[in-house]
Amino acid sequence: MSPARGPRRSGGAAGASDLFSSAAEDRLASRAPLATRMRPRHLDEMVGQRHLVATGAPLRALVDHDRLTSAIFWGPPGTGKTTLALVVAASTAKAFLPLSAVSAGVADVRAAVESARRRLGEHGQGTILFIDEVHRFNRSQQDALLPAVEDGLVVLIGATTENPYFSVTGPLLSRSTLWRLEPLSPEELGEVVDRAVAAEQATIAAEARGRVVAVADGDARAALGTLEIALALAGGDEVTLAHVEGARAGRMVHQGDDAHYDQISALIKAVRGSDPDGGLYWLARMLAGGEDPRFVARRLVILASEDVGLADPMALVVADAAARAVEFVGLPEAQLALAEAVVFLAAAPKSNSVTVALGRARQDVERGVHAEVPAHLRDRHYPGAERLGHGEGYRYPHDYPGGWVDQEYRPPEVAGHRYYEPGAHGAEPGLAERLERRRSGAEEDEGGGPPAAGS
Repeated sequence: MSPARGPRRSGGAAGASDLFSSAAEDRLASRAPLATRMRPRHLDEMVGQRHLVATGAPLRALVDHDRLTSAIFWGPPGTGKTTLALVVAASTAKAFLPLSAVSAGVADVRAAVESARRRLGEHGQGTILFIDEVHRFNRSQQDALLPAVEDGLVVLIGATTENPYFSVTGPLLSRSTLWRLEPLSPEELGEVVDRAVAAEQATIAAEARGRVVAVADGDARAALGTLEIALALAGGDEVTLAHVEGARAGRMVHQGDDAHYDQISALIKAVRGSDPDGGLYWLARMLAGGEDPRFVARRLVILASEDVGLADPMALVVADAAARAVEFVGLPEAQLALAEAVVFLAAAPKSNSVTVALGRARQDVERGVHAEVPAHLRDRHYPGAERLGHGEGYRYPHDYPGGWVDQEYRPPEVAGHRYYEPGAHGAEPGLAERLERRRSGAEEDEGGGPPAAGS
């Protein structure tokens, strides 16, 4: 499937120019990477993201009625963010104007907004402004978009792999709908591979197909990239496991289709179960199989928070250091940093109390408890804040003996809800004792009581 092009024009010098442009487009399309050539042109052709694009799904309904408002597409690489933006644009009557946050500046943003204003005034046509890697825009660049997004001059579609709650400014995020894209399942990746093989009029062995799916880790672009190289190595013959191994530079061992997922599961469970030898075995298996060390490092960072937690606060530090070493040093040396993290995490005491605590807090939030910030906790460091009563009644902990004072830090609607219950292992019993002393008021009492006047 080739990307859709705009209508061709002919006649005179302009027509000749258009013919040359069309010829160039044809050649570029035929030479484009397989992932580009396989890009869907309609929502019905999209693989994955059924929670967004299936008939009756919320995003699909907005697109079908041409009522899409500004949106942020957030998801891992290769999940279809750019593809979805292009498909959405092709399904509407609006013009499509792409910008890359990697190269565009404030001047480019303002020029794009001005062109959208002219297009609307001269032709009555709206504009979809697509910004890839929107998280790379700094605050001034994002602020330059606000007026146009707020008054509907442009429909912004931003694509990002980063958490938009940290990378997109609050004002811009509040004016956009956040759509989360998920990694493709093995079945969905298999469909992507099958479509590409059919489009290339090729064949692929079942074992090779399974390996392409397994090494892609939910990333359709990675799957098509591996397949494209394997097809070239096959030279018109059936793609075999050997060709896929060659496409991955030999960093792969012969293993079952589900080995990628089963082995990371085994690694995590061995470390969670405090078995360093089991963890090291599965780490060695995965590295020998050509696994991306960054994927392993990410999972270890997650495990450090999820399964060790505050039982050993150094666990997250060690896991993060290993992940940074992978980026800084690379293989083969970085495998030692990963091994060190595996042994440390396996030997560490275990606690999931933080995971449970966050889940309880999220339940309150998801039940719709979005109370206002109490007045004494509000920011008072701007002109006029004091007149609004912001910060009034706040007690500064450093003005009190022990650096702590009994004070409510939540809205009344959730005050008293206990989220964090310390575990019984490692460092957490000490945390439990400290928290209990504060909750009972003993720590403040032992310090001789609060000063006569706080700030």
